[in-house]
Amino acid sequence: MEKFQEVLDRMYALFVRYGMKFVLALVVLIVGLIVIKWITKALVRMMKKGKVTESLIPFLKSMTNILLKVMLVISVMGMVGIEMLSFVAVLGAVGLAVGLALQGTLQNFAGGVMILLFKPYEVGHFIEAQGFMGTVKEIQIFTTVLTTPDNRRVIIPNSPLATGSITNFSAMPIRRIDFSFGIGYSDDIDKAKDILLKMAQKDDRVLKDENPPEVMVEALGDSAVNLKLRTWVKSEDYWSLFFDVTENVKKQYDAAGISIPFPQQDVHLYNHK
Repeated sequence: MEKFQEVLDRMYALFVRYGMKFVLALVVLIVGLIVIKWITKALVRMMKKGKVTESLIPFLKSMTNILLKVMLVISVMGMVGIEMLSFVAVLGAVGLAVGLALQGTLQNFAGGVMILLFKPYEVGHFIEAQGFMGTVKEIQIFTTVLTTPDNRRVIIPNSPLATGSITNFSAMPIRRIDFSFGIGYSDDIDKAKDILLKMAQKDDRVLKDENPPEVMVEALGDSAVNLKLRTWVKSEDYWSLFFDVTENVKKQYDAAGISIPFPQQDVHLYNHK
């Protein structure tokens, strides 16, 4: 009974010493989580009102939320009586070990920060990078998600995207299309050029004011005279115009009697007796 009473006395002493601190810390924790939730919501509203890029809002919200919660936990632990110097030292050692183990992941995190800050591409842009072409669907903290034209989902780490070459087909509002068509050496060059030029001028998708379409002789090839047609279009009209012009050139050249030659080889057979 004496030992049991001694245990009860110790428990009571601990409760008197730490009980109120624990209750106060618990209240601070609950209130702090509510305040952090309110702060993050207010931050999101401010960013949307300030027209911050949609790709950047989830990242900043997540980072702010994590940072505030870490600060709250450290404050609560200090209220309970945990020595913060020892805790910070242990936390630093653990952070160093985790950092070394997740070095590649941290590089991807840094790459994601650079992408969101410098904006080489945004959600909805069509890009080519790391051997893949597709539309950017998500810019996450560690990876970027693309959807290819044939509807494949491609996930690329952010680190090589931040340090490698990227072709952004959506960054500029207008683009130039360079068509190359070959005609026979016996065909009328002026007639072939006139067909290409009129076709481009009649198409409403071709921009004609600042950069009118033009046709020139590109090269005298081995089996054809190569003509180049240059037109400027809005980025969203690029592929539709490309395929339509390619088809219509074949039809109009056939109707006009202009040949589109293909590489040929003459084979000579010698009969030696």
